[in-house]
Amino acid sequence: MSISTEAMGGRLPLMERSSLNEAQRALFDRLTQSVVPWAERAGFASRSGDGRFIGPFNPSLLSPDIAARFLEFQFAEEENSTLSERVRQVVILAVGAVWRSAYELYAHSAAARTAGLSEKAVGTLAKGGVPDELSPAERCAWRFAHQLSADRRIDQAVYDEAEAAFGPLGLADMLLLIGAYQTVCGVLNAFEIPAPERE
Repeated sequence: MSISTEAMGGRLPLMERSSLNEAQRALFDRLTQSVVPWAERAGFASRSGDGRFIGPFNPSLLSPDIAARFLEFQFAEEENSTLSERVRQVVILAVGAVWRSAYELYAHSAAARTAGLSEKAVGTLAKGGVPDELSPAERCAWRFAHQLSADRRIDQAVYDEAEAAFGPLGLADMLLLIGAYQTVCGVLNAFEIPAPERE
């Protein structure tokens, strides 16, 4: 059964640009210029068929000043992270699987496939498992992200393994990434935002 456009907002209506105030329109336009091309490259939908934003982007329009700065943070993380794109996507899917966040898992399953992970590996990660194909560093990143998300703490052995694999800077980058997607998943789950049907 397909999800109607109106249901894509979850507990919120999807906002039209014409109904927004000046700050919201500025964010809408910025999302159009930055997020839409990124989502298209990654292979997932960020807007409905009629051009309204879905996923975490729709609720971001409610608080445009804070959301614009969070978007800056996310782009800074992506552009400056010492983590490989595959490791980043393993971490993001580990967080999303703990939260069982439908849209996040949908979007970053697509991004993970674009980063070179197989369909089987992506499916395993989205269900909270560890695929056989992951490298030792990717497995280490998964353990770190999963344990922090699920248990809200890191065992010394897991910490030591991650520090040896990524160094203090890599750990800091991983923690900032985990924190960003904990926020995204919280927004998605609180507003019960679904994933669109995968084409």
